[in-house]
Amino acid sequence: MTAPLVECVPNFSEGRDPATIDALRAAISAVPGAQLLDVQSDKAHNRSVFTFVAPPAAAVAAAFAAMRVAQQRIDLTKHAGEHPRMGATDVVPFVPVAGVTMEECVQLARQLGERVAKELQIPVFLYAKAASRVERERLPDIRKGEFEGLRGRTLEPDFGPPRVHPTAGATAIGARPFLVAFNVYLDTQEIAVAKEIAKQIRTSSGGLPGVQASGFIVDGLAQVSMNLLDIDITSPAVVFNAIKARAEKQGVGVQYSEIVGLIPERALVGAAESLLRLSNAGDHILETKIRAVLPAAIPSAVGGGPSLDGWIDELAGGAPTPGGGSAAALAGTLAAALVAMVARLTVGKKAYAAVDAQARAILAEAEQLRGELRRLVDEDAAAYEGVSRAYKIPKADAGRAQAIDAALLAAARPPADVVKRGRRLLALAQTIEQIGNKNAVSDARVAGMLARTAIDGATENVNANLAGMSDQARAKQAGVS
Repeated sequence: MTAPLVECVPNFSEGRDPATIDALRAAISAVPGAQLLDVQSDKAHNRSVFTFVAPPAAAVAAAFAAMRVAQQRIDLTKHAGEHPRMGATDVVPFVPVAGVTMEECVQLARQLGERVAKELQIPVFLYAKAASRVERERLPDIRKGEFEGLRGRTLEPDFGPPRVHPTAGATAIGARPFLVAFNVYLDTQEIAVAKEIAKQIRTSSGGLPGVQASGFIVDGLAQVSMNLLDIDITSPAVVFNAIKARAEKQGVGVQYSEIVGLIPERALVGAAESLLRLSNAGDHILETKIRAVLPAAIPSAVGGGPSLDGWIDELAGGAPTPGGGSAAALAGTLAAALVAMVARLTVGKKAYAAVDAQARAILAEAEQLRGELRRLVDEDAAAYEGVSRAYKIPKADAGRAQAIDAALLAAARPPADVVKRGRRLLALAQTIEQIGNKNAVSDARVAGMLARTAIDGATENVNANLAGMSDQARAKQAGVS
């Protein structure tokens, strides 16, 4: 069984004072089990991004220790920088790495939020997967107005006082998938060019999915600064090419790009350093940093997991994970890949000009579903490991039954998500079979068969997990699928 491991990426509003940055570093490193992987400080943004990994409880303890240092040492009334901010500790996301589900990371965010509010008197807003309200899922929506704009307002945080801390402001704490902070520098000093390109590519303006973008001047160059919220849907390579094309239309070149923080290996698969013109890729691979301090935590393979053959060997092994739920999610992933393939064989072809727009829409949705289902392969396995841990609680423990029910319910959610996505994929496969390239009809049909397998297999897993729950809990959660 994989030992539970969480990534935490706190962002602090200090990028210029070495003493404060060192104090933050020391606070995290002093917590047993916490392994600091990377510190990125930017003087222009006046911001530092720390990345560390730890078991769940240690992750909360290390994040709190650093936040206490930030509250004591960072005064936002004297702070200025390019990057938007509302707190001395501006944002703290938890990210599942191994043996931990997204739902467990949500609980970590809540635990940290409650402690910060109580002990540091800082208002805390839950965001991303931990958001208590839809309008708080996006960090820019919470941070609107920044520290100065929030000072005079009565707030409604999830935890803590209704007004910002006088010097430390407010903080957003959440849970999310891997996020990549990615900057592209243009060969111009015109900030208007960067702002216009950022507007064109960000999701909120109808651009690329899962992209937040802004334009700045950094070190004398126009910079398109981005957060890539889902690299399985929109990779750095896709974003880089989109920026390059738009810059060239304005007679501007691209000088180079950079990563801030760490990046999962798979984000760079198929995108060579020369293509992205990365100046610092080798020092920013997440799995490499983890292996350096915890060699057994992450296997050395493309995608942050075993090879396909290795994964199949794991599936055939004697451990309960990966199991049928992960296999069902993989079937859905393959179905999405085939739908995308048939769509690509259709778009841009004169013979199919009449359905080009529809095929492009199918392609975009299939790619999104492919990324989501690929993640569910791993999430299903991680969720069931939680069930195994719950069953190991001593039978004399009064909370054992409740813990088992909660774990089984959590294990039912990934396959339930597979069912929903599988149904949509089946519809896409059937549509592309009818309108797509006739030379790929058989591929579309196989996609449909795989989608049905994903639906049926995942449904079986949902039912199996719910059947293991107590009668009372099962009655309350009968609608999970």
